[in-house]
Amino acid sequence: MKTATKKTTATKKPTGKTGKMENSEFHEFFVDELKDIYWAEKHLVKALPKMQKAATSTELAAAFEKHTQETQTHIETLEQIFELLGEKAVAKKCDAMAGLLEEATGIIEDTDKGTMIRDAGLILAAQKVEHYEIATYGTLRTFAENMGHTDVQELLQQTLDNEKETDVALTAVAENFVNEQASAE
Repeated sequence: MKTATKKTTATKKPTGKTGKMENSEFHEFFVDELKDIYWAEKHLVKALPKMQKAATSTELAAAFEKHTQETQTHIETLEQIFELLGEKAVAKKCDAMAGLLEEATGIIEDTDKGTMIRDAGLILAAQKVEHYEIATYGTLRTFAENMGHTDVQELLQQTLDNEKETDVALTAVAENFVNEQASAE
């Protein structure tokens, strides 16, 4: 009897590239978290131009402009993922991103326009967002792998790699001149 139970459990794992684990709470949790990051990306794409406008240095403004375009690609990738999973692309409010974006707005309000202190604060806020996204995409990629959603896993890995590149680029802007100039103000 134990062997039959193990066999039944094993057959639930999909063998196809985007197979769905039917009646799986884990799959539903995965989709719910995709909805959460979808909301996050849709709101980030609106916030980044505000951060770009608030930036003092042209380098940071350019980094925000580039990330706005990349974030739009992340939204499109998530829509593709929902389609591969046979799910409707629906956003569910992401409290974490809402808080991070509120913090970024606070930094803009609490710093003087035209200062490197503002840029240092904007980089801090942006890197908090990036680290949240890195954690989320890394975990979702692992979830997809465990469920046998290899096409979805590959798409999530692409986005994860891009988020890591953005974090490195922001660090470079901070370390190359912003932090030094901010500390001298």
